[in-house]
Formats: sequence, C-alpha cells, structure tokens
Amino acid sequence: MPHIVAAESWLSRNSGEIVGVAVPLLVAAALVVLLDRFLLRRAARLALAVTGGQGPSREARTRLRFARRALEALIILVAVVVALSQVDGLQTVTSTILASSAITAAVLGFAARQTVANAIAGIMLAIVQPVRIGDLVTFEGETGTVEDVGLTYTWLRTGADARILVPNEKLAAGMIRNDSIRSATVATEVSVWIGADADVDRALEAVEGLGVRARLAEMTADGLRVVILGEPGPPAERLAREGELRVAALRALRDADVR
Repeated sequence: MPHIVAAESWLSRNSGEIVGVAVPLLVAAALVVLLDRFLLRRAARLALAVTGGQGPSREARTRLRFARRALEALIILVAVVVALSQVDGLQTVTSTILASSAITAAVLGFAARQTVANAIAGIMLAIVQPVRIGDLVTFEGETGTVEDVGLTYTWLRTGADARILVPNEKLAAGMIRNDSIRSATVATEVSVWIGADADVDRALEAVEGLGVRARLAEMTADGLRVVILGEPGPPAERLAREGELRVAALRALRDADVR
C-alpha cells in the first residue's frame, strides 16, 4: 500500500510534466505518419497523373525520398527539444540550447563531424544527383543498383543481391561510374589476359570473329591484356552482357589455341 500511495502521489505531482513530454512526441509521430502516408503518396499520385501513368522520374523519386527523411528528422528533433523543455530540471538546459544555436552547432559539429559531413554530402547528392535511385553505378570496384539515398548512407544492390552501404561523404568525394545517366545504352567492355608469348594477331582475329572489336591494351611480363568491345545495351543488362562476352571470348581463344 505505501508503494501504491507513493506512486499515485508521484504521478499527481508530475502529471503536468508527463503530459508536456508526451504531447510533443505524439504530435511528432502523427506528423511523421501524415507526411509519409498522405503527402508523399499524394505527390506520387500527382506525378502519375502528370506523366500519364509512368510515375515519378528517378530524379523526383530521389528528391522525394531524401526530403521525407530530412523532414522527419527535423520534426523528431524539434519534438524532443520541446518535450525536454517541459521538464523543470531541464528547462534551463533546453533554453540555453535553443538560444545558443551557434555554440550548439559547433559542439554538435565537433562531436559528430563525420555524421554531419555525411548528412551535408547527402543533401548535395539529392540536389546535384550524380546518382539516382535505380541507377547502375560502379564505386571503388563495386557495381550495383542504387536502391536508396539516405541522410548519411547510400545503398547499393549488387548482382548477387547483396547490399553495400556507402557513406555519402565518401560517395560525394569519390569517382563514380554511372551507366544509367545521360544515355539509354552503355558500352559492353571486358578484358581477357593471354600469355606473354601468345600470337597477338591470332588472338585478335579469334575474338573479332565473334562480331566484336578487340585491341591490345597492355603488355606486362606476366601476359597481354586484350580489351573487347561489344554492342551497347541497356544499363540494367551490362553485367550479364559482359559475363556472356567474356565467356564467348575465352571460348574463341581456346578454340584458336591461344593461351
């Protein structure tokens, strides 16, 4: 009984603070749901109507998804600050945080500089859009389809259905190969190695018999690298086309007795 009485008295004394903390958080949750379920879906339906059923473009999908996450993060941050300001012991702290935005930005920037840098890079990626959702890109030797552009990370889906998370800062500062931008087709290019003492003319003739172009690209003590250029095709088919071309070239070289 004493415990029950103590709990009731604590609730009665702090009911105002509990309500003050709960209300902003509930309002923020409602706003996030509203943003996700109604506003963005309405924007998607509007895009379908405008484009005649084709849906939003890759650029529009990337911007919409990034804007949703940025707005959701902002709503949650404001709600947490408002909720904390309703607690008597934290009012001074939250008031200082709200009043000293420059100091807060400096402290947060120093403590979470990597996260902040990734978020700023994410904003740049969403605006400039060197990569878009659905693009086939190659970054640091990894090739995959852009599945999502988040606030801090970009998700790539490889041909083996694996997921690669690339920090936005690294992606924005690195060299990216994008096979899905500015062109509806992409070249099919593969390399095969033959022995250093192999007959180059016979090798090129065997490969070009497949109806493709070939050239000697590199000579080392270990061997010769032959570059083979096939017909351009859709970006989504590049990996499969390159695999087929590589197999066909190796088979042609083997049949020509070129090792």
